[in-house]
Parts: sequence; structure tokens; C-alpha cells
Amino acid sequence: MKTEVKSALILGTIIVVGVGILSIVFSTLDETTTEKINSDISELDKSKFKKAPKLVGIEHYLNTTPEKLNLEMEDKVVLYDIWTYSCVNCIRTLPYITTWNEKYEDQGLVVIGIHSPEFEFEKDSKNVEMAMEKHEIKYPVVLDNNMETWKAFENRYWPRKYIADHEGYIRYDHIGEGGYKETEKIIQQLLDERSTALGIQLKSSKHLVELEEFEHTMFRTPELYFGYKFAENRNQLGSKEGFQPEKIVNYSENENTDLHKFYLTGDWKNHKDSMELISDTGTIKLLYNAKEVNIVSDNKAHLKIFLDEKLVSEKMHGSSMNLESSVNTSKPDLYNIISDEESSSHLMELKIKGKGFHIFTFTFG
Repeated sequence: MKTEVKSALILGTIIVVGVGILSIVFSTLDETTTEKINSDISELDKSKFKKAPKLVGIEHYLNTTPEKLNLEMEDKVVLYDIWTYSCVNCIRTLPYITTWNEKYEDQGLVVIGIHSPEFEFEKDSKNVEMAMEKHEIKYPVVLDNNMETWKAFENRYWPRKYIADHEGYIRYDHIGEGGYKETEKIIQQLLDERSTALGIQLKSSKHLVELEEFEHTMFRTPELYFGYKFAENRNQLGSKEGFQPEKIVNYSENENTDLHKFYLTGDWKNHKDSMELISDTGTIKLLYNAKEVNIVSDNKAHLKIFLDEKLVSEKMHGSSMNLESSVNTSKPDLYNIISDEESSSHLMELKIKGKGFHIFTFTFG
């Protein structure tokens, strides 16, 4: 046999043996890793975690039925999102939640929107359905109109996210906006735990969702409430006539305007959650500091908006404002009036034409 042939045979034998040894080594490593993961999960003491409460007092089930939802939740990782559709902080979280639903639904994640309303109009299922269509929400949403599930979770905030593992233990709790990367990593971790515990093979990506996150102004005007019940213990109405529950009040012009307070002119009826314009026209003035201004309102009206006694410049137009620096309201919803790149202070005036116009809040970003 030629020397070259002998060398080739010897080299080939070495390669085959080497590949075999490596296969055994990697196989052993895989088994060890799997055993370690299973061991870590089995050793996890869940006595310190609470079980997610049952959904109670639900008036409507949207995108699902009670029976279907119960089946979908079995052995699944569940993200509970407590929200309400006119809350701007809730709205800012929705692009992340809808994207997570689409990304992880087939891997064992169930997203449930728990719609716990702040205002009476948010209890109307048709209004919620319109909001779901607007924000492309395809996951189940339950209407917690009497706040019974809210209370079962011992919650006090909008928005709030709880994530329960496949055994129903709450493993994560986040209040408000932000923390999106942290939240998604928890989702991935709990899905991995589930697949290991149930012996399911999943091809999962560890890449995180990248969306433009809203950056809040550190010093900004707080939310301003127009309902006397919501404004209780808050010094937010600057008009000297003050709040007068369930009365129609003629508000007159004020000489001075203080920061973080609103001032009215015209005839307004004081409701517990809003103010209603009784005269044909009226105005609202406020001195605020923020880069974004929104209102929550209801009924048809035409609002002409001025900043520092001038029409709003186009670069500061909110998404609800037209080119004439006006906002036309109709249905109960949140309307974005001002959207600027940087925070600044301005004297804003809303000149309102539309008897029956309701305003609930100003919110700022």
C-alpha cells in the first residue's frame, strides 16, 4: 500500500473517531444542561409567590368567551394588562403588548386586557371595541366595569402588568409605563420554564422588541380633573367660583393665571367626573409645563387652540389637531392637542363652541 494512501486512511480514521467523541461530549453536555434546567425549575420555591386571582365581575368578554378563555389559559404563561382606553399612559404601552402577543402567542403566551374604567363612558362595550380596533388589539379583553377584578388583584394604578407562569403563580408585576425590555425578558424566561416543564421543543428568538419609547418630561403639569369627585383634595381649579357639585355655574374671567391650574368662562354644570358646557360658547385657560397635552372629552364641539395668545404653530400640532389649530371632538375619547419635541411652559386657551361639550381631564407628557 502506498504511503500516501496509508496516511489518508489514518487521517480519516482520526477524524471519524474525533467526530464520534465530540458527538458524545456535546450529547452529554445537552443532557447535563437539560437536567440542570429541570433541577432549577423543580427547586424553585414558589411559596413566596401569589396565585393570580380569578377574573370576577366581568360584564363583557371581547375577542373571546368565558369558556374559550378558560381553555386558552390552561398551562399558559398569562400577561394580565390592567388598563382603560382613555388613559394616555395605558395607550403608550399598547404597541408593546400587541407586538408581544403576536410574537409569543404560538409559544404559550396568553395576553388578557383587563379593562377597568375610570369614567362612566368607558363602561360602554361599543366604546371599548372602537378603541380596540383603533389600537389593533386582537387578544382577549374583559370589561371589569365594577372594578371587582381590579380589587381581586389589589391594584391601585393604570396601567399595571402582572405576568403569571404556566402554574398560575404571579412572577412579575410592573406599574406604569416603561420597563419593556425587563418585561419581555420575563416573558421569555417563563416561556422557557413552561416548555422545559411540559417537555415541549420550541424555537424561540431572544431578540427583544425595539419600539420608540415615549420620554416623559421630568417636571410637568400633573393630570387636571374637571369632576368635583375626582378633583377632591386637589387644588386645580383656579376660578374663584370653585367647584359647586351638580350646579350650573357662571364662571367669569380671572385676572391672574397660576401654573398647573385651569380657569373657565361661560356656564358650566359641575358633574362628579366632568364639566359640561351649558352655554353655546366657553373658554378654558391654563398655564402648563410639558411637551405633550391631551384632553379626555365627549360630545360634538369645535375647539380653537391658542398658545401665548397665538394660534399653535404647526410643529406643535398634536395628532388630533387640524391645520387651522382646531380640534373637533365627537365621541368620548382622548384627544392629543399639543405634541412638541421639548418641554416648555405656555399659556393655553381653548375657545369652545358646542353646547353639551363634556371635559373630564387634561393629561400631560
